[in-house]
Order: sequence, then C-alpha cells, then structure tokens
Amino acid sequence: MELFIVYWAVAVLLFIVGIIQMIIKAAKNKPVKSGLKLVIASVIMLVIGAGACAVILSNLNISH
Repeated sequence: MELFIVYWAVAVLLFIVGIIQMIIKAAKNKPVKSGLKLVIASVIMLVIGAGACAVILSNLNISH
C-alpha cells in the first residue's frame, strides 16, 4: 500500500514541478520543453496509475 502512496506522490510532484518550470521559463522567454516533458510524464503516470487502481479494485470481492 505504501508503494501506491509513493507512486501518487511522485506523480503529483512531477506535475507541480513541471507547471512551475513552465511558468518561470515562459516569464523569462526561455523554452518550456523540460517543464512540458515533466507534465506529460506525470499525466502518463496518472493514466497508468488510475488503470492499475481500477484493475485492483475490480478484482476485490466486496459483498454485503
């Protein structure tokens, strides 16, 4: 379970750092490619993580 928390924390951290980099570099009229790469990587991690969570939850037997 701790691994999932670390995974989501890394995804959120990458997204935040990417957005901050893009804002700072755009303000200085520099290329924002590195920040954009971080944002894209975090979105890919989000999609993969959400898919893994859906698979895990679909295999759970929750009956009342």
